Amino acid sequence: MGLLNIIKKVKQKEKEVRVLMVGLDNAGKTTIVKRLNGEDITTISPTLGFNIMTMTYKGYKLNIWDIGGQKTLRPYWRNYYEKTDALIWVVDASDFSRLKDCRDELHNLLKEERLFGASLLIFANKQDIPTALPAEELEKALRIGSITKRHCRVVNCSAVDSTGLLEGFDFVVKDISSRIYLFS
Repeated sequence: MGLLNIIKKVKQKEKEVRVLMVGLDNAGKTTIVKRLNGEDITTISPTLGFNIMTMTYKGYKLNIWDIGGQKTLRPYWRNYYEKTDALIWVVDASDFSRLKDCRDELHNLLKEERLFGASLLIFANKQDIPTALPAEELEKALRIGSITKRHCRVVNCSAVDSTGLLEGFDFVVKDISSRIYLFS
C-alpha cells in the first residue's frame, strides 16, 4: 500500500481539512470568518498575524487560518502553506485601485510548491457595494483563465450579509472530498 493510500485512509477517518484564507488587507477575510462563526462583525480590526477558527461543515472539520494581508505581513504567508488542502483568496471587488496588486500577489502565491494541489476558491467580496466587480469581470482582471492544473472557482459574496459564503464553502468541501476522501 502506497503512502498516498495510507494518507487518504487516515484523512478518511478524520475528515479534517486545513483551509488557508489570504488576500490583501481590508479584503474582508476576518469578517467572513467571524460571520461564519456567528460572531459580531461591527468592530473588526486588521489582523496582525493570524486567527484560527475551527468549524464543522457538512461532516468535515474545517480549520480555517485567517492570515493578515498587510504588505509587511505577506512575506510571512509562506510560514502557513504546509499541508493546506484549500486556499481561499478574498478580494475586495470594489477596490479597483488595488486589482493589479491583488492579481500579482495571487499569481505569486500560486507558484508556491507547497500549495500545489490545494483547491482554490476566490471570493469576490463586498458585492453589497453597488460598484463591486461581479465574478465574471473579476476573473478577467485577475487573469483566472491562466490558472491551470488547479481546481478553481470564483464566487460573488458579501461578508456583511452572508451572500455567497455557503456556496463558496460548498465548493471547497466538495472539491476536497473528491480529491482526498475516497468515500464521502
